[in-house]
Amino acid sequence: MLLLGSLLVMLIKPYYRNDRIKTIDAISATMGSLLLNDDVRRNDIESAARTIIGNNVCVIIYNESGESIYYPPDSLGQLCMLDKQISVGEEVFTIKNEPLKMIELIKHENPLSLTINSPYADLEMLLYGKQVKANLANYYLILNTPLEPAESYIDFILNQYIYIAAIVIIIALIVALFLAKRISSPIVKMKNEANKLAQGDYDVRFKTNSFSEINDLASTLDDATEKLSKVNELRKDLVANVSHDIKTPLTMIQAYAEMIKDISGNDPKKRNEHLDVILQETEYLNKLVTDMSELSKLQSGVIEIRRGNFDLKECADNVVLLLSKIITEKNINLVLDFDDCVVYADEIKISQVIYNFLSNALKYSDADSKIIMRIRNYEDKVRVEVSDNGNGIAPEALPYIWDRYYKVDKNFNRSVNSTGLGLAIAKAILEAHKCRYGVTSKLGEGSTFWFELDKDYDEE
Repeated sequence: MLLLGSLLVMLIKPYYRNDRIKTIDAISATMGSLLLNDDVRRNDIESAARTIIGNNVCVIIYNESGESIYYPPDSLGQLCMLDKQISVGEEVFTIKNEPLKMIELIKHENPLSLTINSPYADLEMLLYGKQVKANLANYYLILNTPLEPAESYIDFILNQYIYIAAIVIIIALIVALFLAKRISSPIVKMKNEANKLAQGDYDVRFKTNSFSEINDLASTLDDATEKLSKVNELRKDLVANVSHDIKTPLTMIQAYAEMIKDISGNDPKKRNEHLDVILQETEYLNKLVTDMSELSKLQSGVIEIRRGNFDLKECADNVVLLLSKIITEKNINLVLDFDDCVVYADEIKISQVIYNFLSNALKYSDADSKIIMRIRNYEDKVRVEVSDNGNGIAPEALPYIWDRYYKVDKNFNRSVNSTGLGLAIAKAILEAHKCRYGVTSKLGEGSTFWFELDKDYDEE
């Protein structure tokens, strides 16, 4: 409002000045058109004069000899400069007393436009002269008008502006207070909920009934809170599982070492049995540490993916061979449905993914059940699937099965051959390859783990 008021003060005078100049041009054109007629009728001039008077102008018309042919009553009164002494260059004269001097100036510069200062008011006055050539005579039209509005006029406008500005500011303050309260209330509530969240309370809710942007933020925070709650639960499971997975073999190693020392030290058969248990538990600990280290490196991007062209079918056959002992022991009916294809990827890492998928299917499949492995060669990609007939996975558990140490069955006992990191490692490898991957599952019907590789290899 202050800027608008300043602009108003600065622009009102220039605007009024330009408007007065345009008005004088219009008046002189009107009077000139009347004077162009040889038979100048007095009532026409008087009609035009009334228009002139209404426009805050004084005017006089002279003929070629300097005689006043018309001098209507002006609306300026004492401000009119036509009967006042003016200074033009080196000439000082009064127009009404010495009209020929003004006529000479008009002849020299037609139309003549001069700016003079009024001695009776702090105003700039426009003195305008124009020669109108008729068939029988020449006439000289002289007009005078202020170029600036009277101070009272400016004061009136500014006073009105102050009242309007005061009303606008009051309304703006009311609206601002309403909006501030409407915006700040949900933010204060969200802040209080955030403080509860910082103290470990995951039951907080940020949802509010406010502006759409704040509602979007609240929804995002609610989603983040839910994920933090799940992460906190997984963290507890992680600590419990790692503690259990490390403590159990360490207890076994300690117990069997004491048994060797106290009981079976001199009995070769029992000593070897006890040593086998120690070696087995030590092997599990070593595998657990190795998997944890590899997963950390994969997730931090330390391990380099070395891509190359290789036969994916041959790679899958080698994985099946590695797991053939478990397949035979559980009498699994493994169906292999492979297409011939060559892909461009890290062969060792992709072998590890296939191994983890197949070993996971074997772990959750009952004896004498069926597992199907497929490799499908499409035009622009290759898809690998491993399907089992196990118990399946609940829909709410599907988003979390790729997390480290997450177990669908919380009562599932650990396996010597499994560290609980297989799917987490597979996920890290596939994301490093920028592959699509996923799982589909139905409770009681089994699960299908899959991933896709792009066929962007170089044929040489």
